[in-house]
Amino acid sequence: MTSAVGERFGTGPLARGAALVHHLLVVEVLLVVTAGPALGLLTLLDRDWSNLPLAAVCALPAGPALSAALFALHHRRLDLADLRPAAAFLRGYRLNAGAAVRVWGLWLAWMSVLGVNLTHLGAAGLPGWWAGPLVLVGAGATLWMLNALVICSLFEFRTRDAARLAAYLLVRTSSVTVANACLIVVALGVTWAFSDAVLALAGSLLVLALLGGSRRLIDVVRTEYTR
Repeated sequence: MTSAVGERFGTGPLARGAALVHHLLVVEVLLVVTAGPALGLLTLLDRDWSNLPLAAVCALPAGPALSAALFALHHRRLDLADLRPAAAFLRGYRLNAGAAVRVWGLWLAWMSVLGVNLTHLGAAGLPGWWAGPLVLVGAGATLWMLNALVICSLFEFRTRDAARLAAYLLVRTSSVTVANACLIVVALGVTWAFSDAVLALAGSLLVLALLGGSRRLIDVVRTEYTR
């Protein structure tokens, strides 16, 4: 009798929901701890486009933190008797920090260049309509970064191979690309309607949404590009 009760413990819908909430809360706290101090420096910068490079440096620690969150939520266990999200987060941080910094840093550098160009179109003698193509390039770079971050966080690839695969899968897994585009719109909407702080406090939810939208990509990489 005791054995049967033990087998049922922590396996029901309510228990699994509580376990998921626990994972999200712990991962959110760890995201704030690992990326928050550097991102907090952004609030001290003047809202001036000339500070874009410095803002990119402040945002650099967010890359490994997001990668660790992806790893932890992907490997989450919904058994109330075996909850170790903090251990999974720290393991993901240790394993993937280097690759995440390279992918995230490349994206930040590219977005800084695009931002500077957007704000100096007149100085460069370019017409205003050039802003449209530059925004599209920035959107494409962000979609690529999300793919690359997922791949680097969940699989073992060289960074250049992960970058190429992420670009290829933008087209191959178009449903993932659309889902990520919607996620970007939601993130921008939250930032515009509220603040950067609200977006940061919803970090674990956004990571969970990114994982959910990337299932097709994860399946393709696992079945076709890993042994």
